[in-house]
Amino acid sequence: MQTSQMTAREMYADLKRNPRRKPFGFGSRAALLNVDLQNAYTRTDRYATAYAGDPDQIQKINRLAAELRRMRWPVVWTSLAYMADGSDCGVWGLRSDTPDSLQNIKFGSDRALLDERVVVDSERDLQIIKKMPSAFHGTHLLPYLVAQRIDTVIVTGGSTSGCVRATVVDSLSNGFLTLVAEECVADVHESPHFASLYDMQAKYADVLPVAEILTWLKGAP
Repeated sequence: MQTSQMTAREMYADLKRNPRRKPFGFGSRAALLNVDLQNAYTRTDRYATAYAGDPDQIQKINRLAAELRRMRWPVVWTSLAYMADGSDCGVWGLRSDTPDSLQNIKFGSDRALLDERVVVDSERDLQIIKKMPSAFHGTHLLPYLVAQRIDTVIVTGGSTSGCVRATVVDSLSNGFLTLVAEECVADVHESPHFASLYDMQAKYADVLPVAEILTWLKGAP
């Protein structure tokens, strides 16, 4: 195992300057997959479980969503929510039981609701309630994307080291070219955030600035 004196942020920046592989690239038809942009994880003014990265994260996600809707490509929003007794959280909920614990994000609660700052088209956008880290696990996301003839998945949301990374790995495993919108993902601490960006860029996805993704979208047929 190699060692380094660089921080995770520095390692990620170095990888971006000196890529070790060619990009996966863009396909021909994309979906935007927004992972868990719910109050429990976005409203730092309300909840200890929330976090923030780029101050314009949600604005940039809304821009991506608007562009995909313009192209009549799918926009998907996921969130976590559980029954009153939390039993549908499975073993993921065994490690703690406080008001802030995962299994205590109850259906219909403020913590379970999507952040009111995100722009959701309730008639066109797909909304999925998931139970586990990956947006693919135990949901109908995969057959939906296949039916929509999607070959590229653009991922935003949080946390970078948790549900985003799990979703990205599953996206690649299911055969999709996968893009991570760099400014549109966030985590509790910068170390796991940048370590996960490094890992995804090195192995599973192309981590790209929003401006580059928008340029591709606007030039797509």
